[in-house]
Amino acid sequence: MRRACVRLQGALTVAYSKYVAVDATPKTGARTSNFDQFIKFPILNCHNKRETNLVMHNLTNPIFNDELLRHISANLEQFDRRPSFPQESLKKAAVAVTIVDHQNGSDHLQRPSSGPTTGRAAMILTRRAATLKAHAGQWALPGGQMEAGERPEDTVLRELEEEVGLRLDADAVIGRLDDYDTRSGFTIKPVVLWGGTDLTLRPNPGEVASIHLIPLAEFMREDAPILEDIPESENPVLLMPVGNTCIAAPTAAIIYQFREVAILGNDRRVAHYEQPYFAWH
Repeated sequence: MRRACVRLQGALTVAYSKYVAVDATPKTGARTSNFDQFIKFPILNCHNKRETNLVMHNLTNPIFNDELLRHISANLEQFDRRPSFPQESLKKAAVAVTIVDHQNGSDHLQRPSSGPTTGRAAMILTRRAATLKAHAGQWALPGGQMEAGERPEDTVLRELEEEVGLRLDADAVIGRLDDYDTRSGFTIKPVVLWGGTDLTLRPNPGEVASIHLIPLAEFMREDAPILEDIPESENPVLLMPVGNTCIAAPTAAIIYQFREVAILGNDRRVAHYEQPYFAWH
């Protein structure tokens, strides 16, 4: 069978030009519609779907409003979250699954080139800076290692401000998803937040190459997720297609569980899904 995703060495040139983005170039407020200026990194080019999920029509393009906030809050409140089994070898980290208004934001954010955007809900993602020692250039949710005495909620609020310049208070926290243990030695604790409409996002160039507001509608696609077998593991790698490329686990696994639990109200687990081999170290 043809592999669902092919790793390519190169730069992303087309898939995200239509989404809101801001880069970390030296010129403040510089616009970009092409991300090949950043770095060379593994890109996952999606071709075939391996799993199809039918979704309710009114949830395939979530609108950013109070109704969506109540919907997500109710689903997370009834979700029986599963913590990871404590392992001394794993460091604790937390990531922010931040839902914002796709249309609003700082004046220097690039606007989509096509398609309806007014009122659409989106998620904040980043590309990691090229200068980082680990996982440079990979897709990520804002977050990082938990400091002594911090709760996951404290970590994501701190990291959101440090990485993308978004300052939120504790009232923005909606709930939690399952812990996810990574091959690179971390237990990730995802925290879901309501980011609001008044966005002023600026990347920290030491950590973030670019910031992306990806509409939740992209994660509701019927060709998501993609499950790809690899020889290094008995479990499939989980990938979420976005545009013409893919986001890989662990980030993709967290996004997929958010979709299934917070949006669709399903009791979906993702801890067993594998990460691509290039993310193991």
